[in-house]
Amino acid sequence: MTIPERRPDDVPTDQARVDEALRLLSGVPVELNVAVKRLSRGSGVYAWWAAPSVFPDLPGLPNENVPSLRLLYLGRATSLRGRILRNHLRRSGSSTLRRTLAGLLVSEGYRTTWTDRVVLVPEDEARLTAWMHTHLRLTWAQDAEPATIEAELVRRLHPPLNVHGVDPEHLQAAVVAAKNSYNASSRPAEPPRTS
Repeated sequence: MTIPERRPDDVPTDQARVDEALRLLSGVPVELNVAVKRLSRGSGVYAWWAAPSVFPDLPGLPNENVPSLRLLYLGRATSLRGRILRNHLRRSGSSTLRRTLAGLLVSEGYRTTWTDRVVLVPEDEARLTAWMHTHLRLTWAQDAEPATIEAELVRRLHPPLNVHGVDPEHLQAAVVAAKNSYNASSRPAEPPRTS
């Protein structure tokens, strides 16, 4: 038995992959309790959405299907299910999104501690996860090589919570300040000074 060769026209172009990801990411955002049941273990890109009232000072493109929601953050994952469940919905130490949200929600009294980095205390990890379930929605698109399309998606969509890969004119000073504030909130213990 011979395996047919793939012809070049069988392989989607980067532009076709970006267009397909845009179509899927612009779909109807789903609640997180639904998303966690549907997410695949495959790689891809994902987008977080919220009502404008969540962070009223941050711009974000409205969702094409649900204009009452706007884009907050875009990311990529080698395992969509793993990235969302194990990182974004659980651990601030491995989720830029969680650290940024905690920094933006500083008035809510989120507390941090130092491990090998700044992390939320366990009670506040759970509190932030509950907040995310209440306020955020998710869309995603599977893609075999998400790293090759993420930059173009960020460039086109200007998600306000993204910092890396964002054109300087779309970089949100409040987001950068929130990230810096979060990162400065706990520091490793200073070694005792010896005389």
